[in-house]
Amino acid sequence: MTKYDLYKLLKEELGNGSKDLVTRPSGEKIRRRIERDIEKEPDGSVIALDFSKIGVIDYSCADEIIAKLVSRLLSGEYGDKYLLLSGLNENQKENIEVAVERKDLAVMAEMTDGGRAVLGNLNSYLKDTLDFIIKKKKATSKDLSDAKKIEANTSGTRLLNLYKKRLVKRVEDIRSDGKVWAYELL
Repeated sequence: MTKYDLYKLLKEELGNGSKDLVTRPSGEKIRRRIERDIEKEPDGSVIALDFSKIGVIDYSCADEIIAKLVSRLLSGEYGDKYLLLSGLNENQKENIEVAVERKDLAVMAEMTDGGRAVLGNLNSYLKDTLDFIIKKKKATSKDLSDAKKIEANTSGTRLLNLYKKRLVKRVEDIRSDGKVWAYELL
């Protein structure tokens, strides 16, 4: 996992002494910097945007940075990469959640207490599947089928949909009976 310290990026890009992410133009500058840095990361990278030293993030900045990054990530603009928001407090979470919900997106977040949450829109059966992966850290389609008493093709589809939304990472797991896809927590 590669951590991007948003406070450090804020200082470098805006140089104004603030610890708050506010206004759309400020958000655009920060997002463009993050995009330049993401392009240099190898495929399979998990990029953690660290909010722990940030004060406030307003809706317009959350929309400009987070919603646009997630949207572009899903469209494949950055390759096979993943985004995790880390060190979020409840106020930051609320504004970011509104921004991604309005665009019908979802993003994984790690709160200041270390708990994981999905921000944005995700239907109930995918939330249930994601909760399963959060608890287990890593799961295969068979693991999910056995635990939830659902058909293998249903569990495979659910896991694949979470992967396509970049909410879990898909890795090849080599077992005694061959290779299988495993889905793991970011």
